[in-house]
Amino acid sequence: MAGSDAQLDELRRRIDALDQDIVGRLNERSRLVAEIGRWKADAGIPVYVPDRERQVLERVGRLNEGPLSNRTLGAIYRELMSGSFVLERPPRIAYLGPRGSFSHLAVARKFGSSVEAESMSRVEGIFEEVEREHVDLGVVPVENSAGGGVVDTLDAFVEHNVRVCAEISLAVHHHLLGRCDLEDVEVVYSRPEAFAQCRRWLTETGLFDKRVAVASTSRAAELAAAETNAAAIAGSLAAELYGLRTLRDRIEDEPDNTTRFLVISRQAAAPTGDDKTSLVFSAADRPGALVEVLDVWRQAEVNMTFIESRPSRRRKWAYSFFVDLEGHGETANLRASLESARRLCVFFKVLGSFPRAGEVLH
Repeated sequence: MAGSDAQLDELRRRIDALDQDIVGRLNERSRLVAEIGRWKADAGIPVYVPDRERQVLERVGRLNEGPLSNRTLGAIYRELMSGSFVLERPPRIAYLGPRGSFSHLAVARKFGSSVEAESMSRVEGIFEEVEREHVDLGVVPVENSAGGGVVDTLDAFVEHNVRVCAEISLAVHHHLLGRCDLEDVEVVYSRPEAFAQCRRWLTETGLFDKRVAVASTSRAAELAAAETNAAAIAGSLAAELYGLRTLRDRIEDEPDNTTRFLVISRQAAAPTGDDKTSLVFSAADRPGALVEVLDVWRQAEVNMTFIESRPSRRRKWAYSFFVDLEGHGETANLRASLESARRLCVFFKVLGSFPRAGEVLH
């Protein structure tokens, strides 16, 4: 036992020495970040640069020899970059609230805890705040793997002059949260959409008939925190914010359910070599017009990863088509195809080019 204790103490001393070195290196890195921040301020360059973020995370992955996973190191470096924002100037980021929503979680997972996150009650309000330069960035939901496109976001893109500069893929995990034990739950609060995504589990546990719909998962968590025998279906951030226990985790019927968010700003993102371009267009009102537009990208061998239609706000009985294409709008092939498609449309608007989300955040 004495020998084991001595060995354990030696291992702990080695860890303490490494911690001292790590903290020193992190602060050395931070001093360089602060110098870059001063240079950016003088040059008028935004604090958040999507292509630089991608370069850092990819380089960390290449350097990683284990045993930590790339996902773990990625989370560490995202928080490190978030802390670095404070040394430059924390970006103000608007999201669809209230606090604890999945949009709030997307901001936390993408940008860390050191940014200034501002809750907005409407998707269009996020666009307005970015457009008026009241915030630096906005995070808006655009597509869910189970529910399809988010119509409020798509409609707002037509009306507002903002740029897409990044995307976020967030795994949507629903948890049953509360202050009581599972068998004591008398009422379950959540949004109707969350109930629908957890229908099978709620039915199997007998909680389906105890549902009470509320406006948001955050409001559900707030009610569960205030009542003794209540529970909420919400995300992990809501549990942290409202001091709730996780009675059962990941109760969603589709474990791979993912929501895609777009980061909007007033700045364009530089090419990274693995990008997407988003746009919206309305084809001419004649037979075959839509096919002609789509055929431009087929001939140019440009892959389409997303398409959604919405009634046009500009003409009755007309439709706008939202499309994501692989590639950056500054590359020769895609730029030429965009110009060809533009000539065939009565309305055409490039929303932005941005780095493809490299991983699904949890």
